[in-house]
Order: sequence, then structure tokens, then C-alpha cells
Amino acid sequence: MILLAFLAQTLRIAIPYLFAAAGGTLSERAGLIALTLEGYMLGGAFCAAVASYQAGSPWIGMLAALAGGGALALLYAVCTIRFRADQVVVGIAINLLAIGLTRFFLRLLFDSSSNSPRVPGFQVEGSGTGFGALLQNPLVWIGLVTVALVTWVLYRTPFGLRVRAVGEHPAAAASVGVPVARVRYLAVAASGMLAGLGGAYLSLDQHQFTDQMTAGRGFIALAAIIFGRWDPRRGALACLLFAAAETLQIRLQGSEALPSQFVEMIPYVLTIVALAGVVGRAVPPAALGKTTTE
Repeated sequence: MILLAFLAQTLRIAIPYLFAAAGGTLSERAGLIALTLEGYMLGGAFCAAVASYQAGSPWIGMLAALAGGGALALLYAVCTIRFRADQVVVGIAINLLAIGLTRFFLRLLFDSSSNSPRVPGFQVEGSGTGFGALLQNPLVWIGLVTVALVTWVLYRTPFGLRVRAVGEHPAAAASVGVPVARVRYLAVAASGMLAGLGGAYLSLDQHQFTDQMTAGRGFIALAAIIFGRWDPRRGALACLLFAAAETLQIRLQGSEALPSQFVEMIPYVLTIVALAGVVGRAVPPAALGKTTTE
């Protein structure tokens, strides 16, 4: 029973990571650094909360999250693809923009600087282990299917071949007629939309939006992408590993065996150790971070 509850909580925590990592893999395989996942998730969480509150439907909230994450992603794409700005600088700017915009509109719409009112989420009924309630949430199933779908798109479709081609050698891809800019725009837009769904899961599951509620999850998803060597399936396993570490941290918080400060460090220490273990062995896409196609 305890093990099942642990696994259920691990999966619950992993779902937003799965969304963000799947989207980030598309972006990075196309040659654009997915440093913006945190901003996409935060924007998606806010849009989902506002739309769900106004429409009274979490399904409308999901659509709004797709739009919010996609809009931020297109802004990132225009800056880096059209104007060839540095991807790291723009990525940091998008994250800061998302924090500022959500805080501004939170105060404007709800007259609060910390959280929104309660918003409708998916109605679920609890169970002893938590699996029953978890599996009643459609976003859980969508998150699991997303990993398989992104894997299929990357390795089994012409579009996926083009994504991998522009991420490895954009000049060669352009020489055979592949529209490099268009492929990158589509990959980045899909990245933002998927990460936005990850944010929607957070706000709809908690039935409200709180300021900076993503709390670094986008960066952990980026670490999962690198740890998974830019493969959606391996990235998903890395997400589950990091989620298990976070679950362990939560379980140990009430224990006096370790100081609370060390318990809170567990997920981040594991992230650092995991990344240190793959440095030098994980080979990123050759054109990752490059602003030109030459």
C-alpha cells in the first residue's frame, strides 16, 4: 500500500515534467535551446486558470494553456530565428517576461499579488493509494500519450526527420529543399504548447494559480532532456526519476532522521549528480544554439 501510494505520487509529480520535456526535446532537436520551458509552463498555468475561471470549464482552460504557451514560444522563435538573437539571452528574457506578465495580470484580474480564486478542475474521486483519482484526470493520460506521440513524430514521420536534420546540419537540410525556418517555428510552437499543458496540469490540479507556481520545474525538465540524451523515451524515464526524488523529499519532510534543509536538497542534488554523470557522453544536436543556417 505504501509503495503504491509512493508510485502514485511520483506519477502525479512527473506529469508536468513529461509535458515540458517532450516539448523541449522537439525544440532542442530542431536546434533551439529549450531554456524557456519555465516561462511556457508559467504562462500556460496562468492562462488555464483564467480561462477555466471565466468559462467554468477545465477543458477551456486546457485550450487557453495551449494558446498561452504557444504565444510565448512564437515570440521566442521570432527573436531567435527571424532576428537571430542569442538563444540563451532571449530564453532568460522570456522566463522573466512570463513572471512579470502573470504577476501583472494576476493583480489586474483578481486584485491579488499571490494567487487567483479557486478555479474549476477535473472532478476526481479519491482512493486509498491515489491511483484511482490520478487516472481520472485526462491530463495524466494526455501526458503519457504525449511521450509516445513525440517519439513517433521524431522517428517515424517526414516532419520528425526534418526536425532532426535542421538540428544537426541546417545548411545541408536547406540544400535539399527543407524549409529550415518553418520547421523550427513549428517545433518551437509545439514545444510551447506542450509545456503550456504542463502548466495547465499544475493550476487545474491545485484549482488555482499562484505566483511562480512552476517553481523551477521547467529547468528540471530541461535537465531531464539532457540526461535522456535528447530522446523522448529516455527523457520520460529521467522525469520519473526526478519525480521519485521529489516524492522522497516530501515523504521525508516529517521525519527527524535528517535536517529539513538536507531533505529539501534531494531533488536538486540528484539533478546535479545526474547531469554530471552524462557530461562528456551526451552529444547534443550539432546545431543547437546556433543562430545561422551556415
